[in-house]
Amino acid sequence: MGTTDNGLRAYIGSFTTAGGPGITTADVDPATGALVPRHSTDAVPNPSYLTAGPDGRHLYAVSELPEGAAAAFALTPQGPEPLGPPVPVGGADPTHLTLAAGHLITANYSSGSVSSLPVRADGILGDRAAVLPHQGSGPRHDRQEGPHAHAVLPDPSGRWLLSVDLGTDSVRVCAFEGADGALTVRDEVALRPGSGPRHLAFHPRGDRAYVINELDPTVTLCRWDADRGTLTPLGETRLLPDGSAAEDSVTGATFPSELVVSPDGRFAWAANRGHDSISVLALDASGDAATLRTTVPCGGHWPRDLALHPDGRHLYAANERSGDVTWFTLDPDTGVPARSGSVDAPAASCVLFVRTAVSPAGSARRNTPGSR
Repeated sequence: MGTTDNGLRAYIGSFTTAGGPGITTADVDPATGALVPRHSTDAVPNPSYLTAGPDGRHLYAVSELPEGAAAAFALTPQGPEPLGPPVPVGGADPTHLTLAAGHLITANYSSGSVSSLPVRADGILGDRAAVLPHQGSGPRHDRQEGPHAHAVLPDPSGRWLLSVDLGTDSVRVCAFEGADGALTVRDEVALRPGSGPRHLAFHPRGDRAYVINELDPTVTLCRWDADRGTLTPLGETRLLPDGSAAEDSVTGATFPSELVVSPDGRFAWAANRGHDSISVLALDASGDAATLRTTVPCGGHWPRDLALHPDGRHLYAANERSGDVTWFTLDPDTGVPARSGSVDAPAASCVLFVRTAVSPAGSARRNTPGSR
């Protein structure tokens, strides 16, 4: 085992109602990418998704419950410490969150809404500022009886907020109105009916976006115009080989969960629950076309999340039902992941890397934004 990477930590979110420990802090080996858990806290129930403040001093988590909430933590050498009690978001089952324009934004799956909470200068969350309800439904009556906001993130320019809704087969382009956190929908982009869009990732150039679809194993390639705030679908790429028979034994289907793009924009990787695999996609120079190169086993069962090491050399899968995080070394020429190791992580739901602003001895480090 090598020495700990210079201030880099991994934080693993999990479902406490399924036996997870809450938020686990792990050291990261800079040579191998291996994770070594050091600390866990169950101060917040079901912290299924995490994000970090830009100064490396604060961590934020959803509390994915019917009475949804979000929580703020101070990052210390011993692990995350709560900054007050969780704050209600006014929505049910928040599954995703991001920081934008001085606010913490959550996507609330069951209520089909997006909430905005002010973030104080000391990192503490203020009371709920605004809730933007989504409207609509989709053709899959079992999953799309109403709106289901699943992810929300700012575009690379910071001018827009994009909300991905599985229930309405659409992506909403939103803008902040004033300083109170209120959001207004400027455009709603329709995707293929029944596709069930779940998450979105941008090309490092910032002018292309890729939407991973949960109800059909595909990714939708889109052009993004930050000046106009327009998202234009260009086409789809399937995430599984033709004739693939490996599916979830209970549901008989595959449910993609997350997609990440390489820092150089040459590759993208998608996690497939049920198929229990990682799809390797080669992106062309324009970013307008993606080719499925291969799929590899995810190292466990039900990969809910994928994360890249900040240096782009290692890929991590949070395998929820097998209770582990598996890491892979990426071939720089082909993008194909090779399994390198794993660590027990009951009910794992996400992995977040943060280069903290506090050293193990408590001295200040250079502030570096966290990356997911």
